[in-house]
Amino acid sequence: MDQERGTTDDNPRIRSKEHYKHLFLLAYQSFGVVYGDLSTSPLYVYKSTFSGRLRDYQDEQTIFGAVSLIFWTLTLIPLLKYVFIVLSADDNGEGGPFALYSLLCRHAKFSLLPNQQAADEELSTYYRNGNTNRNTFPSPLKRFLEKHKKLRTALLVVVLFGACMVIGDGVLTPAISVLSSISGLQVRTNRLQNGEVVIISCVVLVGLFALQHRGTQRVAFMFAPVVIIWLVCIGSIGLYNIIRWNPRIYRALSPHYIIKFFKVTGKDGWLSLGGILLCITGSEAMFADLGHFSGTSIRVAFVGMIYPCLVLQYMGQAAYLSKNISNVRTSFYASIPSIACIVVMFVTTWLMALVIIFVWQKHIIFAALFLLFFGLIEICYLSSSIMKVPKGGWAPLALAVVFMIIMYVWHYGTRRKYLFDLQNKVSMKWILTLGPSLGIVRVPGIGLIYTELVTGVPAIFSHFVTNLPAFHQVLVFVCVKSVPVPYVPPDERYLIGRIGPRPYRMYRCIVRYGYKDVQKDEDDFENHLVLSIAEFIQMEAEENSSGSYEVSPEGRMAVIRTSERLGTSLVVRDAEENGLGESTVLRSSKSETLQSLQSLYEDESPSVTRRRRVRFELPPQAVYIDPQVREELAALIEAKQAGVAYVMGHSYIKARKNSSFLKKFVINVAYSFLRKNCRGPGVALNIPHISLIEVGMIYYV
Repeated sequence: MDQERGTTDDNPRIRSKEHYKHLFLLAYQSFGVVYGDLSTSPLYVYKSTFSGRLRDYQDEQTIFGAVSLIFWTLTLIPLLKYVFIVLSADDNGEGGPFALYSLLCRHAKFSLLPNQQAADEELSTYYRNGNTNRNTFPSPLKRFLEKHKKLRTALLVVVLFGACMVIGDGVLTPAISVLSSISGLQVRTNRLQNGEVVIISCVVLVGLFALQHRGTQRVAFMFAPVVIIWLVCIGSIGLYNIIRWNPRIYRALSPHYIIKFFKVTGKDGWLSLGGILLCITGSEAMFADLGHFSGTSIRVAFVGMIYPCLVLQYMGQAAYLSKNISNVRTSFYASIPSIACIVVMFVTTWLMALVIIFVWQKHIIFAALFLLFFGLIEICYLSSSIMKVPKGGWAPLALAVVFMIIMYVWHYGTRRKYLFDLQNKVSMKWILTLGPSLGIVRVPGIGLIYTELVTGVPAIFSHFVTNLPAFHQVLVFVCVKSVPVPYVPPDERYLIGRIGPRPYRMYRCIVRYGYKDVQKDEDDFENHLVLSIAEFIQMEAEENSSGSYEVSPEGRMAVIRTSERLGTSLVVRDAEENGLGESTVLRSSKSETLQSLQSLYEDESPSVTRRRRVRFELPPQAVYIDPQVREELAALIEAKQAGVAYVMGHSYIKARKNSSFLKKFVINVAYSFLRKNCRGPGVALNIPHISLIEVGMIYYV
């Protein structure tokens, strides 16, 4: 008994110790990933602030006003807004503009793609815990936004623009940071020329990017000690400068000096806000990088070391400058584009206001106060930063616009294609008139028909059956769908339903992935699919016998958690066990020539040979189940052993002839180019080429 009490699972003290150990480990790693930009900002903030006309106001009072601005900016934006408010609005551990948008789409009908299902809400831990009810007392603002499509489109554009500004800033930030560091060597040694600085910077950048493939964890462990040592050094130097040069600098913490700063400097002081803004460069990373760390670990790192070290450093620099005003020198950062960082913060502020209303379900007054307080601060910085657009600030802005156009064109074309499929889907009445054979020859095997529809039968199916005289004995309409949650648990990935009556042998499978999920090549999709369909068949029969389920032509969808019922419908064995010797006779839709070609293909394709080879059997207790269910399971096993074919639409999207010139350009040129250059679905889903059937269709949207 004493040993059992000492285990990690049962002893609260040990669990607490392990929890804190993991917390501090994540906090340690966050230094090397999250806080790089924020920690190096003291290198250039004062140089940028006192460039331009503000050089004429370099006295002690102006410097006190500048450090007061820096202190309150650090306190209000990174500390108050992000650490205490925004980090609490994570999407199951994920952060960033898309995470906030995903969170909003789950609590209100803001999404523009009409493929949402009620079962998708069950994927989120937030919904399973019952912390909200989206149908209780809908607010007038929510109804207003859901009703107007243009407002929902505007919200999407804002989110895309914010995300693209992150990308645009990320393109330039590494180069600027490294170039600034190497320029520091040039200042100290007076030996390096500008060309040599650029060459050294390029070498450093190549080395840094070469390390990224090692993964976030290794990069974090490598750079965290460097950042920690850097913070300790700049904090200590700042404390020394305060004591050595001007201990009265603590008075600058009073916001009274901010008022005096603007009274003296006027418009020139407002223009200098672009330099002050650099002190919070990288603050958005605390929320955007949330998926790699926990919110608590990021808070611990910021409050425990980042914030106090930066405050000491900025105050120490100001104390030194107050006695050595002539040493403020213009540097490269006097003209750097700072319209990226603050724009992302401004977008986050607007999204957070909506989250406060729709997700946290607080009164609109709280959202208005949040928006008004932080929005006004960020508008001041944004308006000042706009003045730097002609001096180089146009670069991240232009990159963001290009990326946003690409994203929106892809979204627009995908949505138009989905709506075309939705409007031209095959009616169930037409399928029922064909009968169980569908009016064609049903050959052995399973046919997986890929579609983007979550309901109904796509037009590609009628296009196929009217041109080819045969189809497989088991048909599964597969929809690979992205849902607005970060990750989908494997046990909740498959949503299975039936199409038409039981003799038709037609099923629907919706495979759901979160926006952070990665489809792995080694996933045994075919075997999981067969197991899920088998579990659905038995589950449906059990519910029918209890009278709690009514069969309809379209059927209903059910989440299949195979781990809870594994082995109740089918027995899975390795193909090598009691091997499928030559004496075993299996019906197949392939001729001997095609079978020999398939064997040759599998021998030459490592990705195919890596797949786990299994065989399915009915369990011993199958003799006691309903004869119709046993017959259907046996047909499923026989079809799987005969082989699986993948049927995919090879679509060409074109605008209608009467469309506007802009729409023709977007659909016929831009979207077609993007579609041709993206990863094909067959490659993304790791489909064997020998089993792939493509059906060409033209979509006029």
